Amino acid sequence: MTKSRKDFRKKFIGNHRLSPETQMMGYGYDPVLSEGSLKPPVFMTSTFVFERAQDGKEFFELAYGKREAEKGEKPGLIYSRINNPDLEVLEDRLALWEDADKGLSFSSGMAAISTCLWAYLRPGDVIVYSAPIYGGTEFLIRNILPEFGIKAVEFEAGGNKPTLAPAIAEAKKLGRVSVIYTETPANPTNSLVDLHACRDAADALKTETGHRPIIMTDNTFLGPVWQKPMEHGADIVIYSLTKYVAGHSDVVAGAAVGSADVMGPVAGFRTILGTMCDPHTGWLIMRSLETLKLRMTAASENAKKIATYLDEHPKVENVQYLGFLKEEDPCYEIFQEQCNGSAGATFAFDVKGDEAAAFRVLDALQIIKLAVSLGGTESLMEHPFAMTHADVPDDVKVRLGITESMLRISVGVENADDLIADLAQALDAI
Repeated sequence: MTKSRKDFRKKFIGNHRLSPETQMMGYGYDPVLSEGSLKPPVFMTSTFVFERAQDGKEFFELAYGKREAEKGEKPGLIYSRINNPDLEVLEDRLALWEDADKGLSFSSGMAAISTCLWAYLRPGDVIVYSAPIYGGTEFLIRNILPEFGIKAVEFEAGGNKPTLAPAIAEAKKLGRVSVIYTETPANPTNSLVDLHACRDAADALKTETGHRPIIMTDNTFLGPVWQKPMEHGADIVIYSLTKYVAGHSDVVAGAAVGSADVMGPVAGFRTILGTMCDPHTGWLIMRSLETLKLRMTAASENAKKIATYLDEHPKVENVQYLGFLKEEDPCYEIFQEQCNGSAGATFAFDVKGDEAAAFRVLDALQIIKLAVSLGGTESLMEHPFAMTHADVPDDVKVRLGITESMLRISVGVENADDLIADLAQALDAI
């Protein structure tokens, strides 16, 4: 007797809950449905054949929300802009890391971010967002959303003074607060956002105004292995899958996960905007999910050694590595509460000097690659002020601690001693 597909969605063996790294090897995929192939094939097809006209009608009714699914009913395959087997398996597995109901994949991290925001923001609404954030997200919020009548109020991540409450108070004067958007750790400073405080603020707004804003969190730097924001108050968790999840610097993709009801509007917008991931990219990311924890563990161990070396180097100052947080730092308690014991593998540091000094270090690198992005198997370095955050106003960058002497490093899985040797000779260029 052949097994049914439900056998491949197991989360428990008896009372033992399976870990995500184990479930990445087969969850949501039945080899019987694909000629016994151990791995899912790449379903490179634009459309899918219906057995009966009635099937097509019922599939579309579910896809476009014309009726509720009956108990046990699953949406049928229609068209790869709506659903595809590779993406369905990928999204099932992505959701497992956060213990979420629903995952969605996108053509890029920015596609995930923008689609989530379009799903929940309307003209006249206000978004409250943490700073600093990735430069592309900053540009979208600061420059594009206002063209559609959406206002934005910033609050600073980390820091010694509370900024969320004043930002919420200001936002309420401007319109309906519909989204609290956070990036924690922040790119590139590693500043942290207290998600419990965001949750409390959202709940208070619900009580006061009758409308609860959606809390969205970009979890690219630490997740999904070292941080699980849904456990701490986030409604939607967003990833640039390009980074650690895919992890080989060979694809561009994004994702968002959350509860079924919260992700419903996002899924609808994705279908109409056409921002979904393609099947081949989805297949490559599934391959990468199998080694995600191994890669992130190796990279974080390397990063600890390299951060320690840089912290002791006479030409380096202000190493913004989460493992160096002191108890008196307001981010220390957040790190202990929200993060799963690892400081990750991406951090920033300042060299002693100016932009020219920072550029001399970058130009002297021999093993570490001078490139933007992060989270790949290889180590990368870049200059946030002039590169990834170039479109952020200079005065905002300076206020948030993004200086012309700052470099951001994404530590890979090479031999740590080799990377330190490369950094040593590059710093000699100052």
